[in-house]
Amino acid sequence: MTDRPEPRIAVVLPCYNEEAAIGETVRSFRAALPQATVYVYDNNSRDRTVACAREAGAVVRSETRQGKGHVVRRMFADVDADIYVLADGDGTYEAGDAPGMVAQLRGEQLDMIVGSRLTTYAGEAFRRGHRFGNDLLTGFLGLCFGRTFTDILSGYRVFSRRFVKSFPALSRGFEIETELSVHALELRMPTAEVVTAYKARPAGSASKLNTYRDGWRILMMILNLFKRDRPLAFFSIIAAALALTALLLAYPIFVTYVETGLVPRFPTAILATGLMILACLSLTSGFVLDIVTHGRREMKRLAYLAIPPLDE
Repeated sequence: MTDRPEPRIAVVLPCYNEEAAIGETVRSFRAALPQATVYVYDNNSRDRTVACAREAGAVVRSETRQGKGHVVRRMFADVDADIYVLADGDGTYEAGDAPGMVAQLRGEQLDMIVGSRLTTYAGEAFRRGHRFGNDLLTGFLGLCFGRTFTDILSGYRVFSRRFVKSFPALSRGFEIETELSVHALELRMPTAEVVTAYKARPAGSASKLNTYRDGWRILMMILNLFKRDRPLAFFSIIAAALALTALLLAYPIFVTYVETGLVPRFPTAILATGLMILACLSLTSGFVLDIVTHGRREMKRLAYLAIPPLDE
């Protein structure tokens, strides 16, 4: 029996103005995964982020389009490896957990492992309202897709090559984590979630996440993905709302017609009829788009299967 070949491991760190943390982050991942190559992708930093990353031994590259989604798309396109460890460059994720996550991914032939931060974190690691917002968005994603992870906004993940090279990466900003989760759920990839430590940022490092703006973008991303990947359910909800409104408007008119044989509110009757027609059109659109989505999902699945599994 021959040993399995050692996989090529890449640690990929998107980074923006993280002079205070990036050096230690790179060193900690190099110590935890000495066989891995650490890549830092700078996103127009105005401080010494690039210099600190290079001094710590990272391969530094850049992405000029601002936003974490743009950076992740560039990293996944450019970096060639068998296993990818994605983390932030702010020093909040525990690099010591990475070897266990990599071993689990490899041993169980998984495509993604999510590091859940929600049970082991420093008291000041989450900004005010962030834990509540995380739970709210995670619950909403579960409502839309029927199944989910406990921490969909975690930036600490380990991926197989299959996942990375089949991921379309359409997001521009912090909604990228949501898109990663939905991609795995929709293709029914083998995944896992493990508890990882989440630390507070070091002094001099500030979060780039805007609570309300980015929360709104993530919510809109969930709705857009729901419309794109579950069009029948999406348009059925709209059809049901339109049909219910039409019936509520039409009921008193129908009662009056039965009692008197007259239609005294003709404009309301026209409105109710129009809403019911729109409800039928919405439901028909859902059926048509569901067929299109099914075909597109099959093509995505075939693209995923065209990539050899890990250790093969």
